[in-house]
Amino acid sequence: MAEIRTVTRSPEATTEFGRELTARLRAPMLLLLSGELGAGKTTLAKGIISGLGAAKEDDVTSPTFTLVHVFKRQADGLKIYHVDLYRISGFADLESLGLEDALAESAIMIVEWPGKLTLRTDWPVVRIHLEHRPQNGTPLENEGGECRQITVLDPADVLRDGGFAVTADDSKSAKYKTTRGSDGC
Repeated sequence: MAEIRTVTRSPEATTEFGRELTARLRAPMLLLLSGELGAGKTTLAKGIISGLGAAKEDDVTSPTFTLVHVFKRQADGLKIYHVDLYRISGFADLESLGLEDALAESAIMIVEWPGKLTLRTDWPVVRIHLEHRPQNGTPLENEGGECRQITVLDPADVLRDGGFAVTADDSKSAKYKTTRGSDGC
């Protein structure tokens, strides 16, 4: 199982990390984004969806109330589903979204709050967990800074073939960097 662990220091860097992930994304694929409220799931999704050429960053918003946004890449018609299950309270709510139909297509589906997803699929699954980390030993709310650890778990190594590379840079000006065991902030 491949694991990528990186740290971003701004929303822009988190978006950029999402864009760089797209070099390895091939339909069909299920991306499961987890993390607390405000951890950066939608920010990462902006980078992924814009990096796939399906929308401009400004057009990607949280689907918290609409639950599902569908984007279509003009070049080849690839559909990208951005799903937010935060407000789903049970199987009946989940079933009403029609995700089974989407899983019958060759698409990319990005799911926020995937713990509520009970559907089964043969699609390759990549799990991405985001969490805020202290910056320079001080909690973020006191610093006013951004420091987010992103962990990508790829059990089937489906991201291996796309040439994805994370810039390793320990300087404070780095957009993001790989980490090995520390919080990297």
